[in-house]
Amino acid sequence: MIVRMSKIEVAGPKDLLRDVLERLRGLGVFQVDPEAVKIKEEGGEEHVRSFALDEETAVERLFLEDLHAKIDDLLSSLPNIAVRESYIDAETVVQIVANAVPRHCSHSHELSERLDVLVKERDELDRYGIFLGAMASLVGSARETPDLEFIGLTIREPDMVPRLRDVISRITDWKYELQTDTADDGSLVGLITVERSIADRVKGTLHDEQVPELTFPAAFGSMNFPEKIAYVKKRVLEVDGEIATIRDELARFAKRWTPLYRNVRAWIDDRLALLRTTAQAFETKMCFFIHGWIPSRDLAGLRSSLAGAYGQPVVVDELEIREEDLERVPIALRNPAYFRPFEILTSLLPLPAYTSYDPTPFIGIFFPIFFGIILGDAGYGIVLAILAFWARRRFRTERMIRDGATILFISACYALLFGVLFGEFFGDLPERLFHLQPLVVERRTAIVPMLLFSLAIGIGHILLGLALGAVNAFQRNVKREALYKLLSIVIIFAILAIFASQFGIFPSVLSRPAILLILFLTPLLFFSGGVLAPLEFLKNIGNIISYVRITAIGLTSVLLAFVANELGGLTGDVVTGVVVAGLIHALNIVLGVFSPSIHSLRLHYVEFFSKFIEHGGRKYEPLRR
Repeated sequence: MIVRMSKIEVAGPKDLLRDVLERLRGLGVFQVDPEAVKIKEEGGEEHVRSFALDEETAVERLFLEDLHAKIDDLLSSLPNIAVRESYIDAETVVQIVANAVPRHCSHSHELSERLDVLVKERDELDRYGIFLGAMASLVGSARETPDLEFIGLTIREPDMVPRLRDVISRITDWKYELQTDTADDGSLVGLITVERSIADRVKGTLHDEQVPELTFPAAFGSMNFPEKIAYVKKRVLEVDGEIATIRDELARFAKRWTPLYRNVRAWIDDRLALLRTTAQAFETKMCFFIHGWIPSRDLAGLRSSLAGAYGQPVVVDELEIREEDLERVPIALRNPAYFRPFEILTSLLPLPAYTSYDPTPFIGIFFPIFFGIILGDAGYGIVLAILAFWARRRFRTERMIRDGATILFISACYALLFGVLFGEFFGDLPERLFHLQPLVVERRTAIVPMLLFSLAIGIGHILLGLALGAVNAFQRNVKREALYKLLSIVIIFAILAIFASQFGIFPSVLSRPAILLILFLTPLLFFSGGVLAPLEFLKNIGNIISYVRITAIGLTSVLLAFVANELGGLTGDVVTGVVVAGLIHALNIVLGVFSPSIHSLRLHYVEFFSKFIEHGGRKYEPLRR
């Protein structure tokens, strides 16, 4: 349900403003809203005006914002490791931290930059090592001579090798050697041996052919390939050692200083929040005024707390909520324990307006029923209930998973209930094994009755939505919208009477009065809903028909379960049959979680809520420490 809110004004001596705000933050129920009351500000000291921060407060705020940015910069350069919690009073060490943080930032950045350089060098050494390792088998122990030059390259596609041979042959007059090998990472590498006098022309050709040449850093000097391989291996060990040393030093530094800096940053967040809130107050020469919102049920507790702390000087007044305030009232949802897990489904929607309805109870009532009708298998329901129970116990500290498991458990119970009514336990096993008949209907054969049942659900659901929309429109004093929804309800009933009389459910004489009633109400429908009213009404009819998906999706689940049992029986072997049927049933259970959930939510979000839910609410965000 949407929590009822009160608009209040807290007033008192100006020198108590900070203390009062700190107490309000401690209570955690008051949301400051300086625009809740329209105040015409004037410059005189006796008039109400925005609270003016003194120079000392402004300097403090700038100092804390700068320190906060420096701490963020420092912590971003440190490894994210598990550390103890600091219990040092942050307020007493703020100045010490402010003096130390530039030095620590410089030290950590220096280490981080050195680490980045080493990691980059390590990656390059790996690349050189892969290439040199592949080339070692090609060059053997031969040394590079002054007359010859080795050109290393990486070849993207093996098909390029013949073209390279042809191009290089023309340049070098066949005075070259091209050897290829596959590196450890699967890439193709090549080594071209040519006379040093024509090496530049070959390199230019490789560039034109977009074949990347592997160039070595100056540190390799004039080493031959075996020496280069030895150098790479040696340097890798040195770089790994330096990387490990720096990371250990950063970890030690983070373990020592991160708790303190996090503690101070949290205190700064708190202090800045208080200073920003102070700027949202109003003042006169002697008094302060704070305006905002509080849940009505917490108003008495707020008054009691402030009166106990400050006595008569601080006053809490409840102000009248005017019509223009309704768009500003913050929205908080509070539901009974049964409905609370379903709030994760309504959180996917924008917040409802204050004058609208909380969609949570409606989803809590109808979603599990729709889920159960669609899945409708007692065996599947038992399996899902067990999985949900296990997930709820296993992830009891993870609220989203726990609430999702609770929703699944409730929905599985309804699937179990409807499975009993439909006579389904892992499909048609009760009939196959024990010749048991369904208590109500067999969905696999009774398609038309199930379609009519789904339409009946849709009619009831849509009519309920229209009725709630009419009530909400009356409450908001939008009479034409309320009249349109009421007329839509009456016309839908008239259409139902016509169809019922045609099929002999009602006397056939009722069809003519129903038709006349529709013709009479149609002009009123235009008057109340505008020129698009007929289209909107047809949309309502389409929404009702959309509920046929309850039968359609459920029928696919029934048929897949039937196929699973049929194929299992055709195998001729008990073990093989159980495996085959079990795999198909497992797939059906997975589909039986997602399909009913998606389509049930769609029926709520699109067809049902569009009839009466008004969105656009502002989130309730009270002051908190």
